[in-house]
Amino acid sequence: MIFSSLIFLYLFLPICLVAYLVARPIKVKNAVLIILSLAFYAWGEPTRIIFLLLSAVVNYFVGVGIGFFKKEKYQKLCLICGLIFNIGMIGVFKYSGFIMRNINAIFSADLPVPDIVVMAGISFYTFQVISYIVDCYWGKVQPQKNFFKLLLYVCLFPQLIAGPIVRYETIAAEIDNRKTTLNDFSQGLTRFVVGLAKKVILADQLYRIVEDFLGGSVNSLTVAGSWYGVILYSLYIYFDFSGYSDIAIGLGRIFGFHFNENFDHPYLCKDITEFWQRWHISLGSFFRDYLLPVTFFGKRNKYLSLFLVWLCTGIWHGANWNYIIWGLYYGMFILLETFIGKKRMNKIPLVIRHIYSKLVIIIGFGIFYFEDIGKLGTFLKNLTPFNPNGWGGFFEQASLTSNLFLIIAAIICTFPLMKAFGKLAEKNDTARAVISVSGTLVCVCLLAFSSILLVDSTTNAFLYWRF
Repeated sequence: MIFSSLIFLYLFLPICLVAYLVARPIKVKNAVLIILSLAFYAWGEPTRIIFLLLSAVVNYFVGVGIGFFKKEKYQKLCLICGLIFNIGMIGVFKYSGFIMRNINAIFSADLPVPDIVVMAGISFYTFQVISYIVDCYWGKVQPQKNFFKLLLYVCLFPQLIAGPIVRYETIAAEIDNRKTTLNDFSQGLTRFVVGLAKKVILADQLYRIVEDFLGGSVNSLTVAGSWYGVILYSLYIYFDFSGYSDIAIGLGRIFGFHFNENFDHPYLCKDITEFWQRWHISLGSFFRDYLLPVTFFGKRNKYLSLFLVWLCTGIWHGANWNYIIWGLYYGMFILLETFIGKKRMNKIPLVIRHIYSKLVIIIGFGIFYFEDIGKLGTFLKNLTPFNPNGWGGFFEQASLTSNLFLIIAAIICTFPLMKAFGKLAEKNDTARAVISVSGTLVCVCLLAFSSILLVDSTTNAFLYWRF
């Protein structure tokens, strides 16, 4: 089941809200969320729930073990066992086929390549439980002794499939003590509708154009067609992923949970370091907090740590070489900006910094798109004047003309519009009332328009569900 479907919007979610509101004690509310979250995850593929439950059980006992033992060596042993299990789960389900294909290619072998379906959301919920057991070991959180409370943290359906990666410490108190105020419900519902509109009205429509240009033969793309396609892909991936995050944060708010932000208008960045402080914040903070402290031969080396972080960032996104190249590509620019230093970077004219950062980001998403390395090489060549197909043609012009309003709307929506309206609402009661009424009407229209688009469309799953 996906959020951008009529079944979820008009069947599953209403049932969930009614059942949750009817339940009174917090224990019953938690039980309702667990049951509905497991049903949500098992929808269409019931067997995968076994591995989610297995992950919850193993990490529950790892946490309990860390809390039970007083000697550090036993606590460390529990942690190591937990890490081996969690990383092993991702390795088997996500990377075993990739590893075997490369072994066959390198050694000219003919070993069987496992055809294992990637478990939806496995990278997200596995990273959550890794953060939980590491934080238990570091003493940042107390191990949860109630299995069902930990299970709620692991399987909570708003952020189960595609994040944000929620730390246990973020919602530990709210598992036992939370309530949904009218303001929470209103803001959560607004955030949900905005996220849905990002996905259905902007991302899905942009993706159709992207597929027209990048989804076919890249050999025939002109320079303009290549840039046009990858720029729209950069917009698509932002609205698709940030749309999911908005939906997750909004749903969490409705149920009394306050998740951290995952995006902060990343295309306003002035350099690549700032971009990754605004893009997929929960993943970036995970690697910063859990990988940067890693020592090499007993000493910390920030350059080796940066290499490890960006290698893992690429690997995390998928079992293909283009993702590894993509991670190291960004790592190279982060390293370059580290060498230059923040003070020197700030002295560079703002216009140049914006142009530099957007070019790096756009080309980076081109690397992200093409899993076939041969096609990727052709695409990168097509971005340059060495493209044998020329600079442009009628196809690009016709597409731009017919989709101009969509593209302009998408560009405008990369700016912090909601923050701007929020600041206006703070000025006086009249402005607050006008913006409140107008915002409600806009949300109703967005929900109606999104629903209409979903009626006759083949729903596209959120891109990050496969990660």
